[in-house]
Amino acid sequence: MLAAGIAATPVLASRVHRAPTSGHAHVKHHTPTTAPSHKLHGQQAIAPERVTAIQQALIKAHYLNGAPSAKWDTDTQSAMVKFQADQGWQTKLTPDSRALIKLGLGPDHSEAINASDSAKFNVLNTPVNLPPTQAQGFLAGSGASH
Repeated sequence: MLAAGIAATPVLASRVHRAPTSGHAHVKHHTPTTAPSHKLHGQQAIAPERVTAIQQALIKAHYLNGAPSAKWDTDTQSAMVKFQADQGWQTKLTPDSRALIKLGLGPDHSEAINASDSAKFNVLNTPVNLPPTQAQGFLAGSGASH
């Protein structure tokens, strides 16, 4: 009997009575009225020059009518949403980077190290200092054609 009482004590001791949460004091959080509660990151507005370029591209692609206004208005937004939807892309965030690239407004890679030599990619150059038979052996072994 004594052993059963000792074994039951830890089980009973592990049950702690907790007070209901409704009795807790309520804490009022202070929100500053002069500053926003969070900082916005990233681009907040599209520059008028960029809007004009996007509008020109949408006009050329027959998604927007009229002349560019340099304002990101509802007509421009609707045209971009339709363009992105027609491509099968998301339409919640506009302009989508893929849409800008497809419209020809993507990043400029003209200053890239390989921009002027892009036509020379994947061309096998035969080393100059190898005997012709050895160079032909390398060429044949690579599976490439010259």
